[in-house]
Amino acid sequence: MLKSYYNEGKIEAGCDEAGRGCLAGSVYAAAVIFAADYQNEAINDSKQLTDRRRHELREMIQRDALAWAVGVVTPAEIDKINILNASILAMHRALDQLKIRPEAIIVDGNRFKTYTHPQQGWVPHTCIVKGDAKYLSIAAASILAKTYRDDYMDRLAEEYPQYDWASNKGYPTKKHREAIKAFGVTPYHRLSYNLLGDGQLDIPFEF
Repeated sequence: MLKSYYNEGKIEAGCDEAGRGCLAGSVYAAAVIFAADYQNEAINDSKQLTDRRRHELREMIQRDALAWAVGVVTPAEIDKINILNASILAMHRALDQLKIRPEAIIVDGNRFKTYTHPQQGWVPHTCIVKGDAKYLSIAAASILAKTYRDDYMDRLAEEYPQYDWASNKGYPTKKHREAIKAFGVTPYHRLSYNLLGDGQLDIPFEF
């Protein structure tokens, strides 16, 4: 079972993002606060779960969390500030929306920028590599970010069915790149990325 908290005795928010490596679509992030004694054996890293199970758990997380929120950064913003900054900004936007102010933040990965609450000031944070497989709140955030982003890409797929976004969710699959070559880009593509995969990195900025 994943751990309930990292910072004992503090109101702690877990954060994670989804969609960093995609060629199209916004990047999503979520922040989740559970009670310190909360336990749930079903919650796990979103990558280890089926789509159906993620959506079932989303309802459970939203019901059980003391607070949760989702933040979004658009493709145009990603192109302007790069994907690392965009991923962090999405997490900050999620934190801004929490109805409870966290006293500490734990973040999946190894990069973050100091978060300052709009009314209540600076909040300490800890980066945890593979945190979504270690802590409940980060795993829950990964599930929320992933499911809300997948739902968003499914809506975009209805508008642009030729890119197969219902299946690839904007990631750089062969079919996605072939469609870009055949039909060009959409307003949802990240123009700062190497969209056709001609030998350059798909993710132009390290996270």
